[in-house]
Amino acid sequence: MDEVTEVRYYISSATDDAKTFNANIRKHWGIENKLHWTLDVIFDEDRQHKRTKSAAQNFSFIRKIALNLLKQDKSKGSLVTKRLKAGWDDKFLIHLLKI
Repeated sequence: MDEVTEVRYYISSATDDAKTFNANIRKHWGIENKLHWTLDVIFDEDRQHKRTKSAAQNFSFIRKIALNLLKQDKSKGSLVTKRLKAGWDDKFLIHLLKI
């Protein structure tokens, strides 16, 4: 296997050494990737095709709000189950919206 080197450029006011800066970049992308994975699993986001850019941005924003509400609920059940329950049970939906 050949060795591959990639170069990335960042603009930042950080004064960290390269190793610390790299660790912070990796943490940032880890959080981003986890959020994307969660949105895809819970809301099947990758299969959502909106016709306009503003619609895609608006729905993404709404899904993130919904995900945060689902995560704040302390009742038993997976996030997928809670999302489905919110669609079927108006009382549960109102409970989530009051969190």
